[in-house]
Amino acid sequence: MNAAVIVFPASNCDRDAAVALEQATGRKPVMVWHGETELPDTDFIVLPGGFSYGDYLRAGAMAAKSPIMRAVADKAKGGAPVLGVCNGFQILCETGLLPGALLRNAGLNFVCRMVRLRVDNAEAVFTRGFEAGQFVDFPVAHHDGNYFADAATLDRLEGEGRVAFRYVDNPNGSARDIAGVLNDAGNVLGMMPHPERVISPLLGGVDGAAFFRGALEAAA
Repeated sequence: MNAAVIVFPASNCDRDAAVALEQATGRKPVMVWHGETELPDTDFIVLPGGFSYGDYLRAGAMAAKSPIMRAVADKAKGGAPVLGVCNGFQILCETGLLPGALLRNAGLNFVCRMVRLRVDNAEAVFTRGFEAGQFVDFPVAHHDGNYFADAATLDRLEGEGRVAFRYVDNPNGSARDIAGVLNDAGNVLGMMPHPERVISPLLGGVDGAAFFRGALEAAA
């Protein structure tokens, strides 16, 4: 299993993502700078959290124009699993790989705490380590995590089983408590909570370890 982590200016969760991937696969992922135009041979791609380009203009908007994103989009269209966490979710929406947008949190404050999620779709490659209806605990740390889409898009996401995770106690005002959404093919997931931050009891939980282990085993 070959994995890659895309690194943007001001990424701050790229190392965490790399540690989680290595723990799950036994192999170090390739760290790919955003200015590259090609990806190495890879079976799994992660767009990590952070504040790419300082969130100037709009969170994820400038990173979406990075040269490497053309290659990421091509890989995604070819069926490769692509995971975007927090800022990575924002980037996926800005590139059009996922529908909707991430707005300023409803309370207009930065939210940083553990949240409980319900697994809505356990059939996607990313959620095979869980069961539908299972509750998991991941931390959030964001200022622009309020997921928004028009009613027709939200209805379509729900009708097609493309809501992967929902908040039990919504921390940011996201429409219909949505915490993570899939593309129509099911191989692209964007989520605001950080599974890479709970991969060991020393870090406060292991639900993230189950997430990466299940996702990477399914991808393999």
